[in-house]
Amino acid sequence: MLIFLRVLGESFNFAINALKNNLLRTFLSLLGVTIGIFSIIGVLAAVDSLKNEISGSLSSLDNSTTIVMRFNFGPTDIPRWKWQQFPDVTYDEYQFLKRNLPDAKAVTFTQNVPAETIKYQDASSLGVSVQAVGSEYYDIEAINIEEGRFFNESEAASGSPVIVMGSEIAENLFGSIDPLGKQVRMYGSKFTVIGLLKKEGSSMFGPSKDGQVFIPVNVTRRIYGENNRNIFPQILLKPEADVDNAEFLAVLEQRLRSFRGIKPGEVSTFFVNQLKGFTDMIDNITGTLNMIGLVISGFSLLVGGFGIANIMFVSVKERTNLIGIQKSLGAKNKFILFQFLFEAIILAIIGGAAGLFFVWIATIIASNFTGDFDFILSFGNIILGTTVSALIGLISGIIPAISASRLDPVEAIRTGM
Repeated sequence: MLIFLRVLGESFNFAINALKNNLLRTFLSLLGVTIGIFSIIGVLAAVDSLKNEISGSLSSLDNSTTIVMRFNFGPTDIPRWKWQQFPDVTYDEYQFLKRNLPDAKAVTFTQNVPAETIKYQDASSLGVSVQAVGSEYYDIEAINIEEGRFFNESEAASGSPVIVMGSEIAENLFGSIDPLGKQVRMYGSKFTVIGLLKKEGSSMFGPSKDGQVFIPVNVTRRIYGENNRNIFPQILLKPEADVDNAEFLAVLEQRLRSFRGIKPGEVSTFFVNQLKGFTDMIDNITGTLNMIGLVISGFSLLVGGFGIANIMFVSVKERTNLIGIQKSLGAKNKFILFQFLFEAIILAIIGGAAGLFFVWIATIIASNFTGDFDFILSFGNIILGTTVSALIGLISGIIPAISASRLDPVEAIRTGM
């Protein structure tokens, strides 16, 4: 065992010396691997960062969250002209589902209303995103209250003039003043601030809650009515955790079809959308991006591998005389094999490390230019880059190393003279 370790050590030292003696060749050899690893890990890091950002933006909603409305999240077989004539969901339908839908943990009604101006004394916030929702919206979407509370069922049902503010709106209107209990003006009425949301930063999907306010949906129902096609409402539902998802959706559709009087065989005049379908679509897109990036990057890495193999064959040719002398002095085949194999692997690992370093630099620079979007180089990708580099070196160097180890010492000395 000690002899084997000594052979490994000496082979390693010979490999290091060979690389030091040919710095230009070493640099040119590892350049291809550097570019290849930079491409592959760069793509993986970008896609991972995108997925993390998407997951963070959607983390406030459970994948099982179901949205009923007259629009569909994705493509549909129903002609556009037909589904554009679908009626909006109504408050009565929301109440019916809330009473008659089993296994629903939370059900709420929302309206997408225009942005509004909010005033407090001499301060104003223009174009504020107003979220008109029911009280159970708090149980469906993860809303982080920093101070105060969300409005309760009684306040939501009566359309009480209460408001929950995002941190950005509160700061614009109140500055350092505590907003709780203060009254702001909106829709020509006074609203009492009962809650303040925790700051969350930007979001990839829609506006951040920092720039939003939440009010009871019955406030906006009185203002905009039920038949305004520009205020398309939605019914949001969250099933119980242990419920069969497909069965829940089937019962939901059947109950609403029955309420609307849709006959068997007729097309449903509403869409049942689930966030799981949306997240699956996002996963498919990121998976496709991953695959395309890996294929393109794989070609770069392949070129780097061929470059190392070519340099190793040249190195064997140049050191043929030295190999003959070493073997004539008693060097074993495995000593020669390890010598060239280590040289190829070290080349590849150095190139991979350089590629990872450049990816790390790129993530820092990119993160500085993208605000709240963080590019990350995960530990898993670092391990992957290092492993791939070592494998490229092993595969690229194995054939030149074997050919070097099998040289006849007499022929090697004669050829090298």
